[in-house]
Amino acid sequence: MSSLAGRVALISGASQGIGRACALELAKQGATVALAARNVEKLEAVAAEIAAAGGTAKSFALDVASEESIKAGAKAVLAELGTVQILVNNAGITKDGLVMRMKLSDFEDVIRTNLTGSFLLTQALIPAMMKSRWGRIVNISSVSGETGAPGQANYGASKAGMIGLTKSLAREFSSRGITVNAVAPGFIQTAMTDVLTDEQKETIMSHIPLGRYGTDADIAAAVAFLASEGAGYITGHTLDVNGGMYMG
Repeated sequence: MSSLAGRVALISGASQGIGRACALELAKQGATVALAARNVEKLEAVAAEIAAAGGTAKSFALDVASEESIKAGAKAVLAELGTVQILVNNAGITKDGLVMRMKLSDFEDVIRTNLTGSFLLTQALIPAMMKSRWGRIVNISSVSGETGAPGQANYGASKAGMIGLTKSLAREFSSRGITVNAVAPGFIQTAMTDVLTDEQKETIMSHIPLGRYGTDADIAAAVAFLASEGAGYITGHTLDVNGGMYMG
């Protein structure tokens, strides 16, 4: 029997990149996966990919920047699938810029999407986990939230906030059999990193001891582990998956 057989997992931002990889991996491990994002057409493509591999997935429209959308999406997932026992808070955006030029709206948009959205989605789904007395919450943070990065005051603040949120939730819900952990990716080859210049990529590579970018599969493997029974005695932890770029 697969390690996550019988579990129901919701992944935000599941239409591409790390979210898609997490969905494929959790489905491979036997979980029924609720795919959540704004672009339902892309979600349906991921669901078809999972079905072709023998897994089960359903698509749900959900915008983590909107409290109303989160509440409606969570309600739809619970009505369709009955429960959610694994939550991967992955959806996020970047709006990089130097502090002196950053618009307040760009700062607030990133915080609202990355941090507030994770809080609200957790709040909407935690009652189902409490009822089951078993749950796994995995928040996708970032090395930028641990080290900071020029031009990413908004993104770094949001991802550092997710680490603080992770620790607080871990303490709050541990007595209910719910673990809460974070995964902090380093530089992962995704659409977000594809826009970097060659010079930027070379500079970044010089700081990675393993000498390569990570892949979305590297992150998905870490998420699947933290969602498993084998990680049942791990909570409030931030798992760095960064090729040695940051050793905190």
